[in-house]
Amino acid sequence: MVGKVIFISGIDTNVGKTVATGVYAKQLMDKGFSVVTQKMVQTGCQGLSEDIMVHRQIQGIPLMQEDKEGLTCPYVFPYPCSPHLAAKLVNKNIQENVIESATQQLAQRYDIVLLEGAGGLMVPYQENRTTLDYLIQSRYPLWLVTSGKLGSINHTLLSLEICRLNHIYVEKLIYNAYIEEDLIIGMETRQYLQAFFLKHFPNGTYEELDYIERVKG
Repeated sequence: MVGKVIFISGIDTNVGKTVATGVYAKQLMDKGFSVVTQKMVQTGCQGLSEDIMVHRQIQGIPLMQEDKEGLTCPYVFPYPCSPHLAAKLVNKNIQENVIESATQQLAQRYDIVLLEGAGGLMVPYQENRTTLDYLIQSRYPLWLVTSGKLGSINHTLLSLEICRLNHIYVEKLIYNAYIEEDLIIGMETRQYLQAFFLKHFPNGTYEELDYIERVKG
């Protein structure tokens, strides 16, 4: 039986989707599922993916054999920029079939694959292809990570609207509470987004993630 693949993206970069991926992987492991996390493409480091290492740290496990094989992050580029530019700078192309093959190999071995994207939905990995295009093609359910930063309501609603227009199933909206920079803005943002999401995406679930408490715990 092939495992379920869930795509995890954010409304923007540095919204906490790497932490969310690691925390949810740990939660699912604690429930008895065999879980592996994957990174579509990593920029800004060399060798093993830094985000994969964060996942493993949060999960409380060592690096996996699949990490060492490169299956959990087929593409790693040194320059900290969008994937399409990072690949261009080293004269390489990001091939969708390489990522998809790695994902399917993982899905053959695990109950659940949490596939983390890079940045937001419209981040390009090729000159004419974005993360959104990859999602439309793969039809994976999406967990969208948001936060309480100023501007998050706009970014979240735009991301949700583009998903609705392209018939992408947003299975979960995750509010990362630890990124709140202003308590008043944060409180209004979480209330607004919860109400909006549950009204317009009734088949999805809204959840809040307190990274600090979970990691200390």
